[in-house]
Amino acid sequence: MLPRVADSLSFLYLDIVRIVQDDTGVCAEVTSPHRGTETVYLPTAALSCVLLGPGTSITARALATFARHGTTVVIAGSGGVRCYAATLPESLSTTWLERQARAWAEDATRLAVATAMYEQRFGRGTVPSGSNLAKLRGLEGQRVKAHYRLLAQQHGIGRFRRNYDPDSWDTQDPVNLALSSANTCLYGIVHAAVLALGCSPALGFVHSGNQQAFVYDIADLYKAELTIPLAFSLHASPQPEADARRGFRDGLRLFRLLPRIVTDVQRLLAPDEDITLPDPEEQLVDLWDPITGPIPGGVNYAGEEPL
Repeated sequence: MLPRVADSLSFLYLDIVRIVQDDTGVCAEVTSPHRGTETVYLPTAALSCVLLGPGTSITARALATFARHGTTVVIAGSGGVRCYAATLPESLSTTWLERQARAWAEDATRLAVATAMYEQRFGRGTVPSGSNLAKLRGLEGQRVKAHYRLLAQQHGIGRFRRNYDPDSWDTQDPVNLALSSANTCLYGIVHAAVLALGCSPALGFVHSGNQQAFVYDIADLYKAELTIPLAFSLHASPQPEADARRGFRDGLRLFRLLPRIVTDVQRLLAPDEDITLPDPEEQLVDLWDPITGPIPGGVNYAGEEPL
């Protein structure tokens, strides 16, 4: 059996390499002026997601091997901070997608997941019992403003107001530019993790009406810890956007963000359960039954009911 995603999630970021399939397995050919071309074999069966950065090429045979092993391949930006496209192998389990869709479709469970998200951001026990979404949004607004005010005082900025206007991008102050840039990087990382789990980026619990609604939901869990302090630290930077991207990339090594994202998504969608994902090599397509739940596919059920 492959290890559970939550227990041994493996993300591999590659750039400026050629990925090929030989008689032994999938390997990355790394070329350098001093050492020539080196071959590094990749543990495809143990990888949940491969991020292919700039300067990477991959052959069709290598891509097919990743697909057979259930490895999601993400076309990413430098350092893995942007997600441009991704493959979803046929063998990728739908366990978490089904749980996400089920929780999203029912208003009561959707509110419960949204409340759990706010609780994770504010701290356990800080959300009043029975709060509706309007109350939660109000609490969020108060806390974010207080966070902005505290960081502004610490950096001697004075009054700060969040402003995001794509039509007037160049007129914004360095903190707003850095925050927008860092948040974009964060969205890319969250998108990659969501795809690796097989969830839908579009089915959000707080956000709605956008193909990245769930990405925005999960990204909000980490902004106060990652992107907002980083942006305020760049208030005097002459190039805040580039510095924010580099600073965010460096911070990922310290915060180990990708495993945290997967653990948090699983905890939100199945707070009281411990689910082991099936082995993609052995998994068959199940059949839906409203009474018994999923039943095995590839079975002739002709004798169950008289014709």
